[in-house]
Amino acid sequence: MQVVPSFGRVVVEHTGGPDVMRWVREPVRHAGANEVRVRHEAIGVDYIDTQIRAGLLPAQLPTGLGFAAVGIAEEVGGQVAHVRKGERVGYMYFDAGSYAEERVVPAERVITLPDQALPADLAAGALFRGLTAWYLATRLRPIERGDVVLVHAAAGGVGLLLTQWLLHLGATVVGTVGTDAKASLLREFGCVHPVVIPRQDFVAKVKEVSCGRGAAVVYDCIGQATFAGSLDSARRFGLVVSFGWPSGDPGAVSLMALRNKGSLFVTRPTVTQYTADAEDLRAGVAALFGMIRDGHLRIKVGSAYPLRDAPKAHEDLVAGRTVGSVVLIP
Repeated sequence: MQVVPSFGRVVVEHTGGPDVMRWVREPVRHAGANEVRVRHEAIGVDYIDTQIRAGLLPAQLPTGLGFAAVGIAEEVGGQVAHVRKGERVGYMYFDAGSYAEERVVPAERVITLPDQALPADLAAGALFRGLTAWYLATRLRPIERGDVVLVHAAAGGVGLLLTQWLLHLGATVVGTVGTDAKASLLREFGCVHPVVIPRQDFVAKVKEVSCGRGAAVVYDCIGQATFAGSLDSARRFGLVVSFGWPSGDPGAVSLMALRNKGSLFVTRPTVTQYTADAEDLRAGVAALFGMIRDGHLRIKVGSAYPLRDAPKAHEDLVAGRTVGSVVLIP
């Protein structure tokens, strides 16, 4: 009897806690003319994955999880010119499903890693979160040398990369964290103004560091629990960036409040929009790996889990027990 090649992947058939993730095996699918089949070496885990799994974000069920991974190009379609078989590649593809041993991905979402020797876990830990840091630091508003900025969850996967990027641009970063240990980690990465919340008042710290003016940009990935304080932290004409909401959606924003607090600007961006075009994805990847190559970004993979332990990775991420990037290893 002929054996059909298969691979393992994580599937969510109904939303709920981490235990709803199921391990299944499916037949291998060959790459089409404009596709690449990638054998995964490391898979990025991001907070959005936990929200899809929990039903906090809409998804058509059953669904896979994960959007970014790094691995070897096992099969390259005949019309693909920028990737060669055997190269180490990465991808970011917004059809959830990278929690798997391998995956077939549209070629326009696949990039050859500029540094083929970069360990797969570091590359995977950098990709989704690093591209988020890239667009936050460079695509929303120019950062001027000396600008005071506030970064929430600054010791997390995005926060640690964003903090380093902003420091490289010359900003003074006030970073919120949840523990003293994370505050120490933040100092190791160059941030001299960590704030442990809720024990310390981040609004007061921003005012102190900025000599009463407030932050030029506030990066809020926490949501309801911090958003009011984020508005209070911004300077006149400041920008408040709400790009995550694990504590809940901040809800409606009063235009009168924005007027009264200094003619503030508020945006709710997402990396899916800022890398939707293939040329933007390539530009972001070039900038990201250039920063890594030149030593301006250090990638910290705080936790690496076997792929089948994805439920444990979700538990730890939601509980705030992780620092830096989180990856799964097939």
